[in-house]
Amino acid sequence: MLLSRTKAADDPAKQKEIKEKQKKKLPELEDFLQKRDYSGAIALLEFMRNTGQGLPMTELWIGFCAFHMGDYARAKHEYEKILEKEKSKSVGEVFTYLSCCLFMLGMYKKAEEIAQKAPKSPLQTRILFHVAHKMNDEDKLMSLHQQLQDILPDQLCLASMHYMRNHYQEAIDIYKRYLLENRQYLALNIYVALCYYKLDYYDISQEVLAVYLQHFPDSAIGINLKACNHYRLYNGKAAEMELKNLLENASLSFSYAKDLFKHNLVVFQNGEGALQVLPSLVDVIPEARLNLVIYYLRQGNIADAYDLMKDVDPSQPNEYILKGVVNAAVGQEQNSKENLKVSQQYFQLVGGSASDCDTIAGRQCMASYFFLIRHFEDVLVYLNSIKSYFYNDDIFNFNYAQAQAAIGSFKDAEQSFALIETEKLKYDYVYLSWLARCYIRNNKARNAWELYLKLEQSTESFNLLQLIANDCYKMGHFYYAARAFDLMERMDPNPEYWEGKRGACAGAFQLIVAGHEPRETLREILLLLNHTSSPQADSMVKVMKKWARDNKINV
Repeated sequence: MLLSRTKAADDPAKQKEIKEKQKKKLPELEDFLQKRDYSGAIALLEFMRNTGQGLPMTELWIGFCAFHMGDYARAKHEYEKILEKEKSKSVGEVFTYLSCCLFMLGMYKKAEEIAQKAPKSPLQTRILFHVAHKMNDEDKLMSLHQQLQDILPDQLCLASMHYMRNHYQEAIDIYKRYLLENRQYLALNIYVALCYYKLDYYDISQEVLAVYLQHFPDSAIGINLKACNHYRLYNGKAAEMELKNLLENASLSFSYAKDLFKHNLVVFQNGEGALQVLPSLVDVIPEARLNLVIYYLRQGNIADAYDLMKDVDPSQPNEYILKGVVNAAVGQEQNSKENLKVSQQYFQLVGGSASDCDTIAGRQCMASYFFLIRHFEDVLVYLNSIKSYFYNDDIFNFNYAQAQAAIGSFKDAEQSFALIETEKLKYDYVYLSWLARCYIRNNKARNAWELYLKLEQSTESFNLLQLIANDCYKMGHFYYAARAFDLMERMDPNPEYWEGKRGACAGAFQLIVAGHEPRETLREILLLLNHTSSPQADSMVKVMKKWARDNKINV
């Protein structure tokens, strides 16, 4: 007998039980919020809204989640929909939420207008406080400051204002006060760590940050700060590894921080991919503009660097410093006294400020200021105080060597130049000319001559030849002075070059006679004189040949 294939009758009780189990398995909104999985929460809310299972205030919850995942445009859209539908006073607080979105989107004037429509509340005061800061309205800022209360949200708002105005110690004091009272406020550790990072205490920042990361090891902001500390304490490779591990192993959506990660990876990779990433972030991440300027400067693209910085009104030390560097580069390239003067002012402002005068950056600024006004003894005072931090830094050693050479410490300068490994710098005319001068002053004229021989013919190589000729003549290295003047005479039959060659050949002959120069050199001196057709040259050749015969020297 064949077995029946007819489906068994459904058991209503059993079906009800299955439905109940399925219902219980559905995730709750609270589950997503506790995991900080805001994209998951939005997906659930959208599903419930589309299937008619919407929670009370679904739009508010979607706006909340969108805001916290950094999708401020989406949050703004949800709040605007609520305000279109609801005209009652019960949604007045939504104006405040909408104002927060507008603020985060950089629409400060509009944010202020919308916040004014909201009922008075501590949140309204806080958002207006931040708007006043962004719009540089100091009177409003001070007035709203007086309205802040001694409650946690208001005090944290004040601490963030201290942070943005570079008053990091004041911010730390507020955060630490609440941390002592409430150890469970773990997120405050990350704010304290950020402040220590800004104060250049990277090791302390790392210690404080570790407390937070023990509880939230997948925190995007936490790992990003850890990577930044590694970049400062170690190198770009260590920082890059931290950030790449986060991107590869992240279980949650960190889309709100993706621009920050992309930006920082460019910095950690020493500018790799800068032109693909940074231009689109210039108005999104404040540091993006500055790092793009740095990239342009490193590539020698001074014009684009200047265009990016010319309209920046500096408010922080790194902005003042970069304005100074860009103006110095333009001033030196275009021989513009105006740009150099502006550069000097910015460097002196940072280096002389009470908050920065004892920092590494502050001392670099003072060294740069004195460099531009050519007070090289003062340059070395500041550079010597920070030398231990820059032993392998080619740019530092380049400037350090120039200052040493400028005050006549040519042996020390030669040693500093020898530390430089960057090929681009080693072919720079400033490097070549100063190193040649150091060799000549340190009685190594042959080394200076070899520097010239490595160069291709150009205006710069001719200038270097001229420097070698004149400096060797001054220092009594007449043989190499004669060779240099001879080459210049053949390139350009200027009477001055013959006069220089004549004097150098006479000086070299005198040294040979005195026994301070090898006698074999005389043959080469005679060859140099034979390159010039003049009675004076002929007369000198006769005298030298007669002396050679008398002293039984074969020429």
